[in-house]
Amino acid sequence: MKAIVDLFSTDYGLLSLAVLLFIPFMAWWFYRFFARKMEESERAQQQRRS
Repeated sequence: MKAIVDLFSTDYGLLSLAVLLFIPFMAWWFYRFFARKMEESERAQQQRRS
């Protein structure tokens, strides 16, 4: 119980929580970003071949 109280009431707990929430968001953003770039690159290569 003290860990949960520390997580939400101390500065190091709140920073830890922010990092824990930011990392999955960052992974999702990078996945979308790179997937979009790969699709754009693939379309550009197919247009060059045509």
